[in-house]
Amino acid sequence: MPALTRVLGAVTTAYGVAIVAAPQVLARPCGLTTPTGGVTPDVRVLVSGIGARDAAVGAAMMLAPPGRPLQVALAARVASDAADAAIFGLSLPDRAARKKVAVVAAGWALLCAASALIR
Repeated sequence: MPALTRVLGAVTTAYGVAIVAAPQVLARPCGLTTPTGGVTPDVRVLVSGIGARDAAVGAAMMLAPPGRPLQVALAARVASDAADAAIFGLSLPDRAARKKVAVVAAGWALLCAASALIR
């Protein structure tokens, strides 16, 4: 796997940690904040779960040995982002947020998938 996969893993890990620490980073573009910009306990739990998943998969992309283990880590990232694109794209309460979040998640899935091919 090329170095780009490792870099994308580092960015994914950092983002995962960031949204656990500050859930509004993900909740705001999803339209899931309160009128004052806060995050409810329910949304905090949801975002923290997504953040933990992203941090773990990103760390695997950075640290997995080349070959099959790294391919599996990358496939997990692509599958997670594709699922996020579908689920958030169909389910978020705000239509503009659905489109924006789906496009970003799908784009990230495609970028991660392409990283397997870019040398």
